[in-house]
Amino acid sequence: MTVQKYLYRLYQEFKGEILVLPGRTVLFAGGVLLFLLPLVWNHPYLLRIVAMTCIFAIYAASWDLLSGFVGQLNLGHAIFFGTAAYTSALLNLHLGLPPWLTIPVGAFGAVLMGLLIGVPCLRLKGQYLSLATLAFPIILMGLVLLFSPVTGGELGVSGLTRLAATRLREYYVTAGLAVVLCLAMWKITDSKLGIIFHAIREDEVAARASGINTPLYKVLAFCLSGFFAGLAGGLYAHFMRIAGPSTLGVLMSFQPIIWSIFGGIATIYGAVVGVFVLFPMVEFFRMAMEIRMLLFAGVIILVLRFMPEGLVPWLIDRLERQCPRCKERSAVTRRTCRVCGTPLRVPLRRAAPPHAGGAAATERGGD
Repeated sequence: MTVQKYLYRLYQEFKGEILVLPGRTVLFAGGVLLFLLPLVWNHPYLLRIVAMTCIFAIYAASWDLLSGFVGQLNLGHAIFFGTAAYTSALLNLHLGLPPWLTIPVGAFGAVLMGLLIGVPCLRLKGQYLSLATLAFPIILMGLVLLFSPVTGGELGVSGLTRLAATRLREYYVTAGLAVVLCLAMWKITDSKLGIIFHAIREDEVAARASGINTPLYKVLAFCLSGFFAGLAGGLYAHFMRIAGPSTLGVLMSFQPIIWSIFGGIATIYGAVVGVFVLFPMVEFFRMAMEIRMLLFAGVIILVLRFMPEGLVPWLIDRLERQCPRCKERSAVTRRTCRVCGTPLRVPLRRAAPPHAGGAAATERGGD
């Protein structure tokens, strides 16, 4: 009986958190399909592309956590990704540590890098912060090339231990971690800490005046973002079995920006959807290699032209409606708010004819 009560309570929480909104239901269905995909089509190339997409989804969501929710525009996000990739690779090759240990250690190395970046950049804002963050990956790449006997120089470090024995197991490892880590980032933004991040992004001066220690929370945001990006970097290194200068390149820093803006910034799930749309699309466009990047840019321009807030917010606005009173969202098919009961469909009142008011005023004047 206790198990039945627990399962019933779990179902009620699932129903109240996931099934209550169409957007969350669609995302949940997408997560389920992600795990069922190998049962339908388990081609190694397909599993590789989707596994890479899952890794980059963690990476893009970590950028959105920092730049989307806190407003600290980071143009050098590859510093976290590359630091963790090289740390995991060197520990695995020189000390023989397994991936399940090197990946978390690499993520904590990225956290230290977040402290190294966050503390000096506390007083910088706007474009000055962006330029400062852009310089850090370039500096680290110079160090990688300088100490080439250890880091491998331009060739990088190769021959790493695989995540799992088979491609199918690697797929489930990356897919499971992507779901868990992206859900964890979403829960962070939906908590009290997320509200503080929102306040700093909207008006840092007002947040500081209300008693929020904004420098502390900005450094915390850098560390959290670095931790999740570091996990993605470690997964990438062991999945590709190589860590090279490309993990610190400018393109690696700009990719999460493109993915997040395309999917919808400051949502976490928007960045994830952006990766799952754009990354496989680039692979599909390899059939037209000469114009691949032209097609890719055209898709982005068209989507942002007609969906300026991103793909996911545009879709959610057609599935859900915001309550004018409590600001909670409900399914578009509902007539009242699911939280406060406020009518969501207010009938338009027919305007009186222009002469009606004048005629009434004349009669009142005559009286």
